[in-house]
Amino acid sequence: MAVMTLRIPDDLDLAIRAGATAAGLSLNAYIVRAARRQAVLDAAQQLAELGLGELLCGEGDTL
Repeated sequence: MAVMTLRIPDDLDLAIRAGATAAGLSLNAYIVRAARRQAVLDAAQQLAELGLGELLCGEGDTL
């Protein structure tokens, strides 16, 4: 498992902590979930740009 140092702007810190608490997740799990979701969306966007977006219909977040 990789270890990263993440610098968060002060104005975003409280919102992230509140989101993690509301979701019942640790701060680490909350940030990992957000990063994973974005990575999946980025990959789906790349597939859509290749004309494969129709294959993704109904599979989660819209592109």
